[in-house]
Amino acid sequence: MTPSTTRRVNAITLPQYATFTLGFLSLVALLSWMCPQFISQAHAATAFVGGAGSGSFGSRISRGTRRTQGQTTMLASARRSRSTRPLPYPVRFAVLGGGSFGLALASVLGKKSIPVTILVRKEDVAEHINLHHRHPTYLSDISLAPTIRATTIPEEALNDASFIIHAVPVQYSRKFLEDIAPHVPKNTPIISTSKGIETGTLCMMQDILLETLGPNRETAYLSGPSFAREIALGLVTAVVAASESEALANEICDIMGCNYFRVFTSTDVVGVEVGGAVKNVIAIAAGMCEGLGLGTNAMAALVTRGCNEMQRLALSLGARPTTLTGLSGVGDTFGTCFGPLSRNRNLGVRLGKGEKLEDILGSSTEVAEGHATAFSLVQLIEKTNRAYRRELEFPIIYGVKEILEGKRTPAEGLRDLMAMPVRVEMWNL
Repeated sequence: MTPSTTRRVNAITLPQYATFTLGFLSLVALLSWMCPQFISQAHAATAFVGGAGSGSFGSRISRGTRRTQGQTTMLASARRSRSTRPLPYPVRFAVLGGGSFGLALASVLGKKSIPVTILVRKEDVAEHINLHHRHPTYLSDISLAPTIRATTIPEEALNDASFIIHAVPVQYSRKFLEDIAPHVPKNTPIISTSKGIETGTLCMMQDILLETLGPNRETAYLSGPSFAREIALGLVTAVVAASESEALANEICDIMGCNYFRVFTSTDVVGVEVGGAVKNVIAIAAGMCEGLGLGTNAMAALVTRGCNEMQRLALSLGARPTTLTGLSGVGDTFGTCFGPLSRNRNLGVRLGKGEKLEDILGSSTEVAEGHATAFSLVQLIEKTNRAYRRELEFPIIYGVKEILEGKRTPAEGLRDLMAMPVRVEMWNL
């Protein structure tokens, strides 16, 4: 073979090799996410394609999966495969609150034959769940596994619980936790699913748990696009468990993960909590957009700008920007703003159609957290942000709060939003 022929072959071979390798690795990633049992074969195949040597595609991708400084090293393949293995020890869960989301997570655990006790307020509700294996009001058409039972007695629910899931709305959490605190085992981890900011104190759930149950307790915060009905029906759902304890986050991934409920992990508790709070307020605005009949263009623009406000606030409180582009940020926002099952979106839709706020709240059986959170967010922004015109940096959050106060109508809020001065899209981020 002549030198010129060799150069032509090499010129063809390298791009083809790169294209083949990237395509193959993309296929491996897709299959390993959908089919965890495929991961062991994928590891071997990836090692073969990547080859040895520091400059190979395989080694660069492997290095890329490791976290940067300040983050822990978690290999994605390990996260995917752990939840498919049988648990090495017996566990029992207690769920605080018998609302839709608490029931949905109990359902996930029950389908894995994990014992769950739900702490509810009313004796007749507990009796109905224990007798009929379904809740009389929430998700009443969905059967619960026989390993799920309910009680109104805190000691009975909490005494030997391995993990406690807190599924009580934020505005009611402090009083609820103070009442049961004497019965909560000292070393039992708490997994909070509540999203929002407490009015008055401006505390997030991590602060409320610390102040009511004391320090030196591991906690985690579950968030992401996750409607309770879809979870209970076994539809595919992905969430993130954020905790300062990597070990606890991994345990939650192991125990709760299954073939339709995927649990990813994070150490950015602030980012996950802020995302979960702000998205409810954005969803009210998105609902008003729908109720006014403004169309898809306006809805998409409003939600996008709302995500900018979410990121701006979260970063000012110390969150990582990547968290807000993940499941607990834009993921949860998209689900809440566009999903027909969203309580906050439906509140906004009814406001946009001209209903009075008092009538909407009076006819609702479940809490739309965004209503109270809108007021708390404005107070938090004014406490932590030193900008001269904060309403120019957070026009959607401020606008929703003023509409809920009755100071303007949804139509007037839209008019004022469109009258704002035009500036660079990603200003001050």
